Amino acid sequence: MGRPYLILARLAAESDQPVPERVFIGRSTDGDRTFLVRRPLPGADPARWAIEAEGARRLSTAGFLPGEEVGVTGACPGARHRTSPAISLPEALRAHGGPLPEPAVRALAAALAGTLATAHAHGVTHAGLPPAAVLLTAEGPRLSCFGAVRAAAPDSELRSGLPGLDSGSLAPEQASGGRPRPLGDVYALGAVLARASTGHTAPESAETMHARIATDPASRTRFRLETDAARVIGPVHGARVFDADPHAETP
Repeated sequence: MGRPYLILARLAAESDQPVPERVFIGRSTDGDRTFLVRRPLPGADPARWAIEAEGARRLSTAGFLPGEEVGVTGACPGARHRTSPAISLPEALRAHGGPLPEPAVRALAAALAGTLATAHAHGVTHAGLPPAAVLLTAEGPRLSCFGAVRAAAPDSELRSGLPGLDSGSLAPEQASGGRPRPLGDVYALGAVLARASTGHTAPESAETMHARIATDPASRTRFRLETDAARVIGPVHGARVFDADPHAETP
């Protein structure tokens, strides 16, 4: 890919969380530049992965990880990105020692919801938003792993249980082979915010959540997050942040 570079290290190599692709730190052979390098998981379809990587490179949506180049090294495709000091959301939770404070989660919710709203307004579905895809930088959160659901398997094929896909953030209709659509991104956003605020991504129905608001601080936080998201991405989409039903609507 363009300027030759050396791989220095793999990020999150020992992570116990599903990650849709391998991510490395690379440096140009002249020592002048450092890159973030993404490659597909072993066994993944390299052609589908490369199509999604090229799609990500062409995007200009603020809040997405900015791409620089997509190419092939040997028989393996890869994507190179300009680096910015970053830490993934799961790594941030480990460093923090648990869930993030509510103000931090609400700020994260507003930023990610705004990014997705802009993408959806331009007809773009991210389709690859597990917690590990959220990179925290000094300039704000950035979304990586664009198109991971589409790259894992084509529409009409089951995606449940495929390597690299986080079942907790994979919308049910996408797991069963449905075409990734904006509401699936919103479901994944809910999983990301649940992970940030509670430490897990287990889905909970809106009815159950509302019934627990009065007594459970975590549920109150999630309700406020849903309200915040609804202000940014609209009430119909906002209602799906913590609901497995792709046709969810506000009460």
